[in-house]
Amino acid sequence: MTDAKENSKAAFDQQAATYDRDVKGQHARALYPVILEKLSRIPYHTALDLGCGTGELMRRILEKDGSKVLYGLDLSEQMLETAKKKLGGKVDLVLGDSEHLPFEDASFDVVYCNDSFHHYPAPDEVLGEVFRVLKPGGTFLMCDSWHPGLGRVLINAWFRHSREGDVKLYSEREMRKLLSGHFSEIQWERVGSNACMAMGIKPPF
Repeated sequence: MTDAKENSKAAFDQQAATYDRDVKGQHARALYPVILEKLSRIPYHTALDLGCGTGELMRRILEKDGSKVLYGLDLSEQMLETAKKKLGGKVDLVLGDSEHLPFEDASFDVVYCNDSFHHYPAPDEVLGEVFRVLKPGGTFLMCDSWHPGLGRVLINAWFRHSREGDVKLYSEREMRKLLSGHFSEIQWERVGSNACMAMGIKPPF
């Protein structure tokens, strides 16, 4: 488990300088419009970008509405350095682990996560922390890699040997089960041929 985090950190430190334009960040970039479109339908003021990378999603959010209060958390120091150069003091950037979020209970209206959930070795612990830092009635939104059936099985077998901290791709059933352990009003939908979107709401009471 620790190896996956260390491998993720090393890989993303290495990729940080070129992530916004090279093939390594291509899948994440393809999902930006999906996340942004979903966020546009959610009334929110405060948001946490979980695994924020270079901060590009936060930059695009603030480009549309500079009144949003945004926080970004990432395991990679170099990703955060890239985000800092891009965003300056417009957001709060935090070096940290998604299993141990350094925020008070009920801090955010929204927590979103783009193309990083498959790097988390303890997904239920991450979701427990997301639940904790969301305000009652708050939304968790994620996009991630997805493949049907045999393709997912083969990729997950390959992930066991990954040097970039990849852990697991989830089926719709698996993701719904994970989310339903904490959230209500679960949604899941396929995005193109190799991605998915999932959402859940923290009950308001």
